[in-house]
Amino acid sequence: MPEHHVATREEWRTARMQLLEAEKALTRQGDEVAEQRRRLPWVRMDKEYQFDTDEGRASLADLFRGRSQLLVYHFMFGPEYQAGCPACSAIADGFNGFVIHLANHDVMLWAVSRAPLARLQAFKRRMGWTFPWASSFNTDFNFDFQAAITQEQQQSGAVEYNFRTVDLRPDPNVEDGPNASPVGTDWATYSRQMPGMSAFALDNGEVYHTYSAYARGLDALWGGYQWLDRAPLGRNEADFWWRRHDEYERGDVGTGG
Repeated sequence: MPEHHVATREEWRTARMQLLEAEKALTRQGDEVAEQRRRLPWVRMDKEYQFDTDEGRASLADLFRGRSQLLVYHFMFGPEYQAGCPACSAIADGFNGFVIHLANHDVMLWAVSRAPLARLQAFKRRMGWTFPWASSFNTDFNFDFQAAITQEQQQSGAVEYNFRTVDLRPDPNVEDGPNASPVGTDWATYSRQMPGMSAFALDNGEVYHTYSAYARGLDALWGGYQWLDRAPLGRNEADFWWRRHDEYERGDVGTGG
């Protein structure tokens, strides 16, 4: 633990009240941004997509399951992956708990990945997840929503991600190999899938795209980060520290069992 200023309770309270004002300002700004997000124009979805689900083939409209709102997490799990992305897996660990609450508030939440359904189902069983997860294998869905790129696009060095042009060519100085990435592929194959989320509305039988976010725009979806931001050392990360939840050494984490 690094050295830190130690104060009296009274000094702490004074500093805490100053921070509270900053936190309240941030909350108010967050409310304003959320309202601005809701005012975004909608785009009619004229392209048809077909997904593989546990219940069979489904259109984008079918994923709403009777609700008027649909949230999709673009989970990094490409056709060549042997397992899901560890960061996406850490985010998805929270889905089981609140998917039922969203479903009972007129919102369906799905994960969508490019891997074949059988591979997603096997990984879902391994992780103990029950939230809906669809395969977009052999569709353009992930590509159309900046969540996947082709090998040719990657090699071009000019890819649109997070609403800007970025260079996603692999670093030639990084040691690589067929199992170099955390998903059992080389780094180039791993990085051709990208994380993101997209929101859709169903109105009078028509599907509309309403919102998408990527990169740091997904921070708030990972509950673990919200807790770390309130811990004494904050996120305290210099590298990828997270693992899939069954890959940590098992110890007493106060399960109450």
